[in-house]
Amino acid sequence: MDLTATTTIRRPASEVYAFWRDLENLPTFMAHLEQVRTTGDRTSHWAAAAPFGTDVEWDAEIIEETPGEKIAWRSTGDADVPNAGTVRFVPAPDGVSTEVHVVIVYDIPGGAVGKAVAKYFGEEPHQQLDDDLRRLKQVLETGEVVRSDGAPWGKRARKEFPQRPAQPLSDAELEKGADA
Repeated sequence: MDLTATTTIRRPASEVYAFWRDLENLPTFMAHLEQVRTTGDRTSHWAAAAPFGTDVEWDAEIIEETPGEKIAWRSTGDADVPNAGTVRFVPAPDGVSTEVHVVIVYDIPGGAVGKAVAKYFGEEPHQQLDDDLRRLKQVLETGEVVRSDGAPWGKRARKEFPQRPAQPLSDAELEKGADA
């Protein structure tokens, strides 16, 4: 699966790059990441929540880096979800903001069937990446992730309110969320 997404953040490229390059910051805006632990100058260990209540882990290495501009990585060893990607930080035309361009390539466990089942249960990877970049923008521009009334519980919300096409919550969903 190939994912691409872009957002513009009203912060200089050097600041956005520095925040992303501190890999342990990534779970603050990437909803499915449970933890990223730096294991070396260019290596790290990742743990993420996967569909159906499972967890996946992998090691990764930065394979190309241009400070303030680009980070490219790939998983190493026997990753649960083999992946690679690039994030570029491009000064925006306004002279103040930064365009963040993300490309991620990964193998979904179960292939096409796994992709279809995950999508059916509200785990739409393209939407997740867009949501992650929206949260990154919020963190860097406001200092926090803004929560809506529909999901005020943060990361717990992904269990209570799985992603799906926009629609009003049912009474049962609202009641379940208030009880949590």
